[in-house]
Amino acid sequence: MARAMLEYTITVLQKVSFDAKLFLKEVKKSVSRLLPQEVDELRIWLKAFVADKPELEQSIRLLQMGQPL
Repeated sequence: MARAMLEYTITVLQKVSFDAKLFLKEVKKSVSRLLPQEVDELRIWLKAFVADKPELEQSIRLLQMGQPL
């Protein structure tokens, strides 16, 4: 079931990626709801997903710096 939450989170993030503010809000919610190993997987996915989307890079920078979301 935990894997399903990660997959759902990725689906939601893909759907809201048109709006940087909404995307960041969903990333913050996701980090608080996922297990630590799922957050690591999410971080990997985010790096690949925002690679060609500079407007979304803020979300990955926050995760990389380890700041609390």
